[in-house]
Amino acid sequence: MSNRRSLIASVLGLWARDLRVLRREWLPFTLRTIMNPFLTVFVFTFVLPRTGQQMPVASGAMTFATVLVPGLVAVAMVFTSIAAVALPLSIELGATREIEDRVLAPIPLATVPLAKVAFGAFQGALAGAVIFPIITALPATAVHIRVASWAMLLLMLFLSSWTAASLGLFLGTAVRPQHIGLMFAVVLTPIMFLGCVYYPWASLSPLPWLQDFVLINPLVYMSEGLRIALTPDVPHLGAGVAAGMLTVLATLLTAAGVRGFVRRVIA
Repeated sequence: MSNRRSLIASVLGLWARDLRVLRREWLPFTLRTIMNPFLTVFVFTFVLPRTGQQMPVASGAMTFATVLVPGLVAVAMVFTSIAAVALPLSIELGATREIEDRVLAPIPLATVPLAKVAFGAFQGALAGAVIFPIITALPATAVHIRVASWAMLLLMLFLSSWTAASLGLFLGTAVRPQHIGLMFAVVLTPIMFLGCVYYPWASLSPLPWLQDFVLINPLVYMSEGLRIALTPDVPHLGAGVAAGMLTVLATLLTAAGVRGFVRRVIA
């Protein structure tokens, strides 16, 4: 068997193992994916309008529910991808050392974390797709989604899911298992609330220092990128900026995560 065929067979074997785990834990996966978006949509776009309260919307946005659509898809992808990669990896690199059976496979060591990122990105894209029925059927107000370009939508979904999964790889190798809970409070909570999920980036113009600061947040480019593809009538970043920054962030986070994985395995 050639080296290429051996590499492909090994990667498929890694994915088959992860897919088997995903099928066995489909209920926790579904609950983890839909709980936050469901409650956000239920409270802000169903309960508040029905009780006579309306969330303010940015200029150009028709309803708050329309503003939420891209952001909630991005949040679902980020949290699912990070949970799919960082949490199990942190455990496998920790006390259990379960990762050792996979690093002994006859493939380059970097293939193992890259396969994890690819499968985590797949789960992230799947989670994003699960959100659409919720955010189109539940709100009491109209949701205006218009796919301006399917190619742009697919590109943004790919870049967003890969960036989120590579962030999970980086965090899974950088954070010790005993600090995983702290990671959600210190890292993921600020990412979500400052990720332009509930408002377009352009609406932060009255706070220029905050508008500049949030640009370090990968979720900003995911939310704005999906806003370009799904709700182009809502103010958003330029397509080149969103796609370019997601490409840069995905590359840097993947490189840092692979380096951290190799360091932790060798140690």
